[in-house]
Amino acid sequence: MSNAKTLNQLIEICKDGKNGFHDAGENVKHADLKKLFTMNSLQRAKFAGELIQIVTQLGAVAEKTGSVASVFHCGWIDLKAAVTNGSDHTILAECERGEAHAVSAYHTALEAELPTHIHAIITAQSGEVHATHEDFRYRRATAAA
Repeated sequence: MSNAKTLNQLIEICKDGKNGFHDAGENVKHADLKKLFTMNSLQRAKFAGELIQIVTQLGAVAEKTGSVASVFHCGWIDLKAAVTNGSDHTILAECERGEAHAVSAYHTALEAELPTHIHAIITAQSGEVHATHEDFRYRRATAAA
């Protein structure tokens, strides 16, 4: 797999996360969660921007949109929010599921043979994605209790 293809897959994941977190923030009840989702959405936009810049520097075309799965994922959050009257636990569970997918995508990207400077950026982003996943896992478990 080419470096650009690997990076474009992560760009797609980041854009999906940006959109999903934005959508989640609109559906939770508590202000602290709204703030958390807004911060995560902005973080993923930043990650996507960093990756787009690298792809452009490689002379390739960067991914412009998120995945089709993202559209369904955002719709799923909306549906669950409507059905459960905006249950924070349900929304956190959906975000945890989305983050598990992002962690897996970053893990796959880190297995690719990338130049050292690109690998360093992916490693840093991956660490933050993993931390976010763990945070959502904890918050979901706490909200269930």
